[in-house]
Amino acid sequence: MRYRVLGKTGIEVSTHCLGTMMFGAVGNPDHEDSARIIHTALDAGINFVDTADMYSAGECEEIVGKALKGRRDDVVLATKVHFPLGEGRNRSGNSRSWILKAVEDSLRRLDTDWIDLYQVHRPDHTTDIEETLSVLSDLVRAGKIRTFGCSTFPAEDLVEAHHVAERRGLMRLRTEQPPYSILARGIERSVLPTAQRLGMGVLTWSPLASGFLSGAYREGWPVDLSTGRAKLTPHRFDPAIPGNAAKLAAVERLVALAEEVGCTLPELAVAFPLVHPAVTSVITGPRTMEQLTSLLKGADLLLDDEVLDRIDEIVAPGTDLYQADGAWKPPSLTERTWRRRPAGERKAAD
Repeated sequence: MRYRVLGKTGIEVSTHCLGTMMFGAVGNPDHEDSARIIHTALDAGINFVDTADMYSAGECEEIVGKALKGRRDDVVLATKVHFPLGEGRNRSGNSRSWILKAVEDSLRRLDTDWIDLYQVHRPDHTTDIEETLSVLSDLVRAGKIRTFGCSTFPAEDLVEAHHVAERRGLMRLRTEQPPYSILARGIERSVLPTAQRLGMGVLTWSPLASGFLSGAYREGWPVDLSTGRAKLTPHRFDPAIPGNAAKLAAVERLVALAEEVGCTLPELAVAFPLVHPAVTSVITGPRTMEQLTSLLKGADLLLDDEVLDRIDEIVAPGTDLYQADGAWKPPSLTERTWRRRPAGERKAAD
């Protein structure tokens, strides 16, 4: 296992980070089996574990907390806040009110006195970034968290957050956690260069591109749209859709390349993000021991320039063949009122 310093934090983390989203009701409901998977990852040299309060509505944090008993001091533990938990108002977002409540709940579920990396799970444009940075800075001073970062923030939000922190004398976002894979390289345009210039550590998620780089989806293979990920988001897997056909065509070329390299497609996929100079660690989220073992086999895989050039020919740098499931979409695109003047104003202008 290789290790790198997480941005400018001085914290050394393994280049493979254990993602735990699949532990709990959403994936593997067996707590003991999930704990065995976590222990195997730690024994293999992984010292970086990433979770979130919303994974299986808090159950995942409880599993992680139980699994880390007796080993907590040797683990860099990361969790997140933002998404709704429970019914009622003011139980989500990036406000001081919610973060103060959420961090105490995470500490309790994780059965720990501190969180090494506390991440804002998505942007929240209803809350001033100064408000968010202020409460996170207070939590560092209180010893409840060691450092903090964000996940799936656009480059402009990273710049704004750093500008506000500098102007107001607040602590800065130290990490960013974006989706990144061979099939989703859009963050190479601005997010990764920006994070690098700001001295941020980067831990990337979805290296298997929502399963497309797992080897389970191939050109000409039947796709069962009634189960698993395909059932939840059939539009992402239906081969009759041109965008999915383009992904499958790329996968065929990547399978051939992996065979030439002498590795599996998932191993090639997980090794790819670590080549970028801005990336510190890649998150892999196994559901079973078999999946973890398979991914660990590629932990030492290093891709040379010839292989990377071939990948660039298949999917050009900065190109997205799909948008990652769960990736943040700006209100400027999703909210009609952000991109259309009121009808009366348009009429008056005419």
